[in-house]
Amino acid sequence: MNKLLLTLALVLFVVALYGQTLQKGNLIGTHVLKLEMKPGVTIKQFQEFYINKLIPAIEKARSGWKVYLVKGVRGENKDSYGLIVVIESVEAHDKHYNADDSLSEFGKEALRDYNPVKNELDKLVTISSKFTDWLVL
Repeated sequence: MNKLLLTLALVLFVVALYGQTLQKGNLIGTHVLKLEMKPGVTIKQFQEFYINKLIPAIEKARSGWKVYLVKGVRGENKDSYGLIVVIESVEAHDKHYNADDSLSEFGKEALRDYNPVKNELDKLVTISSKFTDWLVL
């Protein structure tokens, strides 16, 4: 329950910080990341790359998506990293993913657009994640 409350609080904070309001029908993806840094790579390098290169590439390739890198500051995920993804609608998500969470043809094309940046990230860190998508009612 604490994890859920922290996640929801982070979502609301990020949305308020950037002047956006959540609207009925938005889809909010919350991801807890597990990072395995490559030798010699610092967490600061990861953060700067993710924020300055990968997120802009994702948002350019996926219209209607806003992505935020977040860091846990207390609770179960303290000092962990995560993502909050705000998507304008389920339909905007489903353009990229099939019902089984595999990439759609449209999603594969979008991935090709930012794959060179993703390949650079893979040289810095290996990432796995657990996620939940939330529908704003």
